[in-house]
Amino acid sequence: MSDALQLLKTRRSAKPREMSGPGPSPAELDTILTIGARVPDHGKIAPWRFIVFEGDARLRAGDIIARVFAAKTPDAAREQIEIERHRLAEAPLVIAIVSSPKVHPKVPAWEQEMSAGASAMNIVTAANALGYVANWLTGWFSFDRDVLTAFGLRADEKIAGFVHIGRIDHAVEDRPRPNLAEIVTRF
Repeated sequence: MSDALQLLKTRRSAKPREMSGPGPSPAELDTILTIGARVPDHGKIAPWRFIVFEGDARLRAGDIIARVFAAKTPDAAREQIEIERHRLAEAPLVIAIVSSPKVHPKVPAWEQEMSAGASAMNIVTAANALGYVANWLTGWFSFDRDVLTAFGLRADEKIAGFVHIGRIDHAVEDRPRPNLAEIVTRF
């Protein structure tokens, strides 16, 4: 158990622009996705799903993001559009966690959305446990209905996050963490 605690205590988010390949093998990706699906799921309804972006799919997704950005920002400079085009192309693998709520008499949408968040965190942790670095991000395109529709999301689905996974050749600096005395109360 101490290895698991050490992993949880030392995990850091790496910037996708600092990531390189190779990314996870097919077997490692299956492990990551399996662990992503092993989260609290009241009602056993799997209120989430995954979209895997790897290889050229990252560039095709970037073309969608850039096209929508350019249409909605007509005065954008070419450099800005190119930045948008590469949003999902920096890391060798990106997994979108889609919050896909189900109508259920006992499981409110909020619980289902939290389950999708737990899935994203499990994916981050699994990637780190396999020796990769990861970063759970969103961005404007995570909330843009035109992008979401082009990515195949239904009107009732949302992106819980994009987890970027790769390798890095240097230690990732930690960020300041909350002081427990400031965030914990006892009832």
